[in-house]
Amino acid sequence: MSRLTPSTLAHLLLLAVVALWGTTFVVVKDALNDASPLLFNLLRMGLAALTLVIVNHRQLRNMSRKTVLVGAGVGLFLAAGYQLQTSGLARTTAAKSAFITGLVVVFVPLLTSIPALRPTSSPRPGIAALMGALLAFGGLLLLTTPSGTTFANIFSSIGMGDLLTLLCAIAFAGHLLALAHASPRTPIRQLATLQIAFAALFMAITLPLGGRVYFAVSLRLIVALLVTALLATAAAFTIQSWAQRHLPPAHTALILTLEPVFAWLTSFLFLGERLSSRAMMGAALILGGILLTELVPAPNPISEHPL
Repeated sequence: MSRLTPSTLAHLLLLAVVALWGTTFVVVKDALNDASPLLFNLLRMGLAALTLVIVNHRQLRNMSRKTVLVGAGVGLFLAAGYQLQTSGLARTTAAKSAFITGLVVVFVPLLTSIPALRPTSSPRPGIAALMGALLAFGGLLLLTTPSGTTFANIFSSIGMGDLLTLLCAIAFAGHLLALAHASPRTPIRQLATLQIAFAALFMAITLPLGGRVYFAVSLRLIVALLVTALLATAAAFTIQSWAQRHLPPAHTALILTLEPVFAWLTSFLFLGERLSSRAMMGAALILGGILLTELVPAPNPISEHPL
């Protein structure tokens, strides 16, 4: 039997990671019955940080002050994204949360239109990015507002869970841009460990902002913590970094757009969540906007560095 090529293995592993990320929306939403959202995040990120420190302890010696500061900055955006996402997930459906979070790949090219935010490795966004953003925005409104919504009350009809999730997508876009600036100049194992460790620290600081803290030990909570911390965070970030070294950017983008699809399938199968025809149309428009933004080449593309 012939061995898999690195490219084939990268496709399969990244697809597995995306499928895992998609199913974690359902796993986390179920676990939030037993733990408050911000406490769950703290436990998840703390366990992932401890795992990465153990695995990468040799690479963490003699770190420069600049590396630590960079890790803190990247970790701040990561913490904000997860805090907003999990708080929103407690107030909306897993499928909606996944589709709205997927807007991160639309926000990234829009933010790179600002020269001060654009990494040197990123081209200036073109017309496809703008068209994709408009398409995704239209889909967002269909996904998050009830039928019969008028223009006058369109924003007031968006639920708090959906709004928090939208803010989470912006925070995750900031995290990706921060990584793009930091990764070329920072050892990848140090950066991966520091961002997770600082994210856990920021989550501990912001824990009181999440309201009442509750915790009840259960099998589903333990499983959710182990899956999200060890597999969906520590292992997944490592696998994604390796896979992107062997995949064209268009292939990576296409695979990543499958995350909300996996989330919708698992939420339908295990939680019985259903999207209305209006919401389904909105989800389709969001996916279309993501694909248009990510797969149509930008003007004057330049080579990308692996994260």
